Amino acid sequence: MKSTSAHIGERLRAIRRQQGLSLHDVEARSGQEFKASVLGAYERGERALSVGRLMRLAQLYDVPADQLLPKDGAEVEIDLTRIDTSMASTMTLDLVRLNQLEHPDAAVLSRYAATIQRQREDFNGRMLTIRRDDLRVLAAVLGRKPEEFGAHLLQLGLRVGS
Repeated sequence: MKSTSAHIGERLRAIRRQQGLSLHDVEARSGQEFKASVLGAYERGERALSVGRLMRLAQLYDVPADQLLPKDGAEVEIDLTRIDTSMASTMTLDLVRLNQLEHPDAAVLSRYAATIQRQREDFNGRMLTIRRDDLRVLAAVLGRKPEEFGAHLLQLGLRVGS
């Protein structure tokens, strides 16, 4: 069974090739932000991609971010352009618990949390509030339905409050 990174890599490669771009073309288009070797590693599923980097690649390819997510083999399809009111507008994560968690989703959640902390310049290290749109992207990346993602975080002991 392929990993999520491998599925995302296949989508990245397919979209890049559909646009007739080489890895070096994307490197140049990104202003050297994405090195060709790193893009290749993403496409081969050898390197994990943060949510922030995934969103940036979606901008570079001028495609909705959900188009970079795997379609085949994934039971969850999420329309990131639709406003989803089934989720809370925000959720707060327990970062202390996240750093202690041994679960396959922990690495993705930790990278995402670190990215958001850097963007917000919020380094309290104990809690992080995540907005609905970010939760939907995270749910998609982790192969979960948005309406069930809050319960998943609660089950992992990561969600602060109800």
